Amino acid sequence: MTRYEQLAEQIKQQIEDDIWQVGDRLPSLRESARQSGLSLMTVVQSYQLLESQGWVVARPQSGYFVAKRAPAFAQAKGGLGMHLSENVEINASLFDVLQACKDPAIIPFGSAFPDPSLLVQPKLSKALGAVARRIAPQSAVVNMPPGNEKLRRNISRRYAAQGIHVSPDDIVITAGAMESLSLSLQAVTEPGDWVVIESPAFYGALQAIERLRLKAVAIKTDPQTGIDLDALEEVAGRYDIKACWLMTHFQNPLGGTMPPENKRRLVEILTRHEIALIEDDVYSELWFGSDAPQPAKSLDKDNNFFHCSSFSKCLAPGFRVGWVAAGKHARKVQQLQMMSTVSASMPTQQAIAEYLGQGGYDAHLKKLRQQLEQRQHRMLYAISEYFPSDVKVNCPQGGYFLWLEFEPPFDAVKLYRMALNEQISIAPGSMFSTSDQFNHAFRLNCSFEWNERLDNAMKVLGQLCHVLKKTQG
Repeated sequence: MTRYEQLAEQIKQQIEDDIWQVGDRLPSLRESARQSGLSLMTVVQSYQLLESQGWVVARPQSGYFVAKRAPAFAQAKGGLGMHLSENVEINASLFDVLQACKDPAIIPFGSAFPDPSLLVQPKLSKALGAVARRIAPQSAVVNMPPGNEKLRRNISRRYAAQGIHVSPDDIVITAGAMESLSLSLQAVTEPGDWVVIESPAFYGALQAIERLRLKAVAIKTDPQTGIDLDALEEVAGRYDIKACWLMTHFQNPLGGTMPPENKRRLVEILTRHEIALIEDDVYSELWFGSDAPQPAKSLDKDNNFFHCSSFSKCLAPGFRVGWVAAGKHARKVQQLQMMSTVSASMPTQQAIAEYLGQGGYDAHLKKLRQQLEQRQHRMLYAISEYFPSDVKVNCPQGGYFLWLEFEPPFDAVKLYRMALNEQISIAPGSMFSTSDQFNHAFRLNCSFEWNERLDNAMKVLGQLCHVLKKTQG
C-alpha cells in the first residue's frame, strides 16, 4: 500500500469512528501534510482518492468536507432462469432507444458511452495530426490485417504487464470492439449453431446473433458474480454449444464481475466441452480500487479463447479502434475481416500507437477511474433521495452503469416513454433480452458530470417511478 493510500485509510477509519462527522471540514492540505509528515503532493493524492470513493467532497475555495455515505440498497436480482431462442430478433426495438441518445437536448442516462468530456485527450489529437502529415503511400497496405504492428506490440505489452502472454501475432486490430466480437463469433460458428449468452445480455450480442442467424441459450446472470455456472454446465452437456459470449468484468447492463474462482470454473467447463469463449472485456480498464481484474483469457491453456476490447470506452470513442487476442483463431479472424471491412482505419491505428508510445495513458486511466467512481456515488445519492424506497440497485466496483429493479408489475418501457417526454433517456431492461423477464428493470449511465440539470432530471425520473408504482401496483 502506498503512502497516500495509507493516509486515506487512516482518514476513512477516523470518519467511521465519528472523529470526523458528515459536514465536518478536514484539515487543509498543508496542515495535513505537516501533521502526517508527508509531502503536499502525497496528501493531495490521498484526498483525491477519498473524494473518488465518496468519503469526502471538495468545495472550491473552502477545502474538503466529510460527505454523506453512499446509501445501502436492496440488491438487484438479475436473471431468473434459462431462455432458449431459435429466432433472435432485437434490432427493431433497439433503434428508437439508441437514436434518442443522439439528441443533445436529452439527458443521456440511456447512453452506452461515457461522458465525452472525460475522454478529451489533447495528446491524442496531436498524435493524429502528426500521423496525418506524414502518412506514407504504402501505409494502407502495411496496416491491413492483422493491423498496425506498433499498436499490436503496445497492446501485447499491456497484457504482459498483467502477467498474460499474448503474442502481437495473435492480435487483430478491428474497427471497434463490436467488429472484434462479431468476427470472433463468426470464426467458430455456422448459421443455426447454438451460442450461450448472458441474461440479461449486452444488446450487441443479440444483434450479432440475429445477423449471423444463430440460436441463443440465455443463462441467468447474477449482478454480483456473473453467469450461473451450474446452468452453463447443464447446457453444455445437453446442447452442441459452439461459443460462449460473456462479459467477465462490469457486465453491461448489470455491472457484475466474476470472482476469480468463478473464472477458473468457467474455463474448466468450456475447455472440457471444447466451447470457445468470446470474452467481451471493453470495461476492464475502468475498475475501482487498487487491483486490476484478470480476464479469463489469462487461464486459457489451449489458446482457444478470444479476448476482445477497445479504446472506445476509456480513450477515443470516435476513433473506433478495437482488437481481439484471438489465439489460434487469429488467421481465420484476419480472413473474415478482409472479406468485410478490410481493416480498421489506418490513421487512427497509427495515432493511438503513437499516443501509447509517448506514455501517460495509465495516468489518464487512473484519473478516469476516480472520476467515474465519484460520479457513481453522486447518482446513488440522488436515487436514495428521489426514488421509491423499495428500488433495488446494483452498485458495481467499476464501469459506469447502474442497474435498477422494481418488483413487478412495473413497466420500464412505459417509464422510458414518460421520461423521454421530459427530455430524459433511460435504457429499459427489454433492450437486453429476447424474453420479457426484465420489463421491470432499467439501466442508467452514471458517467456524466453532476450539475443542477442532471439533479433535476433524477428528481423527475424518481417522481415518474413513484407515479408508475402507484398506478400499476
